[in-house]
Amino acid sequence: MTAHKQTWLDALHHASRQLREAGIEAPLRDARLLLSEVLGADSARLILMETDPVSEAELDRFSEMVTRRAAGEPVSRIKGRREFYGREFQVGPGVLDPRPDTEVLVDACLARLPRGGRLLDLGAGSGCILLSVLAERSDASGVGIDISETALAIAQTNAQDICPGERVAFYLADWTRRDWTDCVSGSAFDIVVSNPPYIPSADIADLGRDVRSFDPLLALDGGRDGLDAYRRIVSAAPGLVCPGGWLIFEVGIGQAGDVTALVAAAGFSDLGALRDLTGRRRAVIGRRPESRG
Repeated sequence: MTAHKQTWLDALHHASRQLREAGIEAPLRDARLLLSEVLGADSARLILMETDPVSEAELDRFSEMVTRRAAGEPVSRIKGRREFYGREFQVGPGVLDPRPDTEVLVDACLARLPRGGRLLDLGAGSGCILLSVLAERSDASGVGIDISETALAIAQTNAQDICPGERVAFYLADWTRRDWTDCVSGSAFDIVVSNPPYIPSADIADLGRDVRSFDPLLALDGGRDGLDAYRRIVSAAPGLVCPGGWLIFEVGIGQAGDVTALVAAAGFSDLGALRDLTGRRRAVIGRRPESRG
């Protein structure tokens, strides 16, 4: 009697059970995504390969990835890539994993950026917001600022893949310092956009394991009430946004009213809140009034 040789379908079932027992929400889906990565196969080809016998080297790599996922590490971090606004961005330790809900900021920028406009992304992280806008608008240019050298290195790598050329620059700056705007001194932008850290410090421990353990604390912790970064950015915004230009923020749950008040107090008008696909108020916008002659 011929012994049964393990196939990739067997490996998928084993991985799915392992992930289910670890409390992963969609175990079979995640197992398939990881196996697709290992085999370099899209979903259609993966189905055709399910009855193929496994190779030990690829099985070892797959098993290592499944173990990482069972420990709570997101699939995107295991793969080192995340799809955002129809493009793939490299991610890694030290950079926030982009979420689909943040795409509403890209839409907001594209709807308001004038021809030949300039964009400033504060807390640029992987560069997903800034680079997505510039990839859609070949006439535009922009600058990204982040406190993390690791994040900026990843953003620069993403720029080489997504927006090569001289339309984008990245600078290291810490907005807790008084001189943090010196790298763009004398510049005014048509849009200043930011997805800043906005989780109240006391709430960090209650975040999901995939966020709490794998996203950098610098990109999450917004201070006692979650509004520290907004206050610092808003205080500098009149010197960064050109007359008629826009300030666009991503906000956390229940923060839209407080952030709108901060933006209004800085003299911005045409205030509004934009909703994401779930209907949640995800972004706050405000316009700097035109100069009066």
